[in-house]
Amino acid sequence: MSETPLDHLIKTNWTRAEIAEIYNTPVLELIYKGASVHRKFHETSEVQVCTLLSVKTGGCPEDCSYCPQAARYHTDVEASRMLKNQEIISKAKEAKESGSTRFCMGAAWREVRNGREFDRVVDAVKEINGMGLEVCCTLGMLTEEQANKLKAAGLYAYNHNLDTSEEYYDKIISTRDYSNRLDTLENVRKSGISVCSGGIIGMGEAEEDRIGMLHTLATLPEHPESVPVNALVPVEGTPLEEQEKVSVWEMVRMIATARIIMPKAMVRLSAGRVRMSVEEQALCFLAGANSIFAGDKLLTTPNPDTKTDKELFQILQIKPREAFKNEENTVKA
Repeated sequence: MSETPLDHLIKTNWTRAEIAEIYNTPVLELIYKGASVHRKFHETSEVQVCTLLSVKTGGCPEDCSYCPQAARYHTDVEASRMLKNQEIISKAKEAKESGSTRFCMGAAWREVRNGREFDRVVDAVKEINGMGLEVCCTLGMLTEEQANKLKAAGLYAYNHNLDTSEEYYDKIISTRDYSNRLDTLENVRKSGISVCSGGIIGMGEAEEDRIGMLHTLATLPEHPESVPVNALVPVEGTPLEEQEKVSVWEMVRMIATARIIMPKAMVRLSAGRVRMSVEEQALCFLAGANSIFAGDKLLTTPNPDTKTDKELFQILQIKPREAFKNEENTVKA
C-alpha cells in the first residue's frame, strides 16, 4: 500500500463552509474520517495525560458566564492567596508519580502582572521543567515580554482558550474583547512557546458558533499544538447554571472536526468528562481525542479520579504518551 499524500490536510486557509461541511457529516462517517486522520499522525494507543492545578483560586475580576471563580458571582468558590511554591512542586511530583507527563498551573487572573507572584510562577516553571514534565500555564492575558520570560524559564505550553466564536463572545464575556485573546496567542507564538487553545460547548451557542471557533483556530498562522474541547459543567451561582448537559454526539462532532482540520494537534477531551461513561469517552478517543486532564479536579470543577482513569486506560488498552515526544510525527501509510 503506497503512502497517501496528506499535505492538503495541513492548511491554514480553511473556509467556514469547508469546516461546516465536515462538522455536518453524518456522525458515523465523521467518526471514521476523524479516526483515519488520527492514525496517520498519531499513535492510536497513546493519550497525553495532563494535570491542572489552580495555584491562585477565585477573586477574578472578569465576568465569564461559565466561571465560578468570577468575584461577582455567588458560588462555593472562595478566593484564596497564591499557593506557596513548595506546595506547587509537591503537587507536580504527585502528578508525575501518578502518570501525568504535562503539568499545568492556572491562576484566576485577568492578565499577568509583573511582580512577586509572577516571579514565583517563573521559579516554579524552572523547577518543574527540571523534573522532566512538560510545563504549561494558564494565567490570563500575557505580553510578549512576559511570554519570553516564561519561555526562558522552560515553559513548554501556554493555554489561552478562545471559549467560543467571535460573534457569540460578548454573550459570554464583556470584560475583554476577542482581540485580546488573539493578541495573547500571538505573543505566545512569537516567544516559541507551544500554543494550547480551544473552547467550551454547551453555553447556549449555535452550531455556527462552534464552527466559527474551530475556523478561527484552524486559520491561525500556525495551528495550536493543543486544542482542548470542553463541555460546560454548569455551576450553581453562575449565569449558565441552568444549561443542559452536552450530548456525547456534540462532543464527538467537535473532536472529529478539530482532528480533521488540525491533524497534528493534541485534541484534549477536557471538562465534562466526569459526566461521561467509558463508552462515551471511547467514542471521543476513536473520533480523534488523544489528551485528557487527570486528577479529581479541574481548577474548581470535578473530574474523574486517578483510579477511575487507570481503569479506563486498562479497559481501552491505551497508555500515557511520554513527555516531550516529537510533535513532528512521521506520517504513516
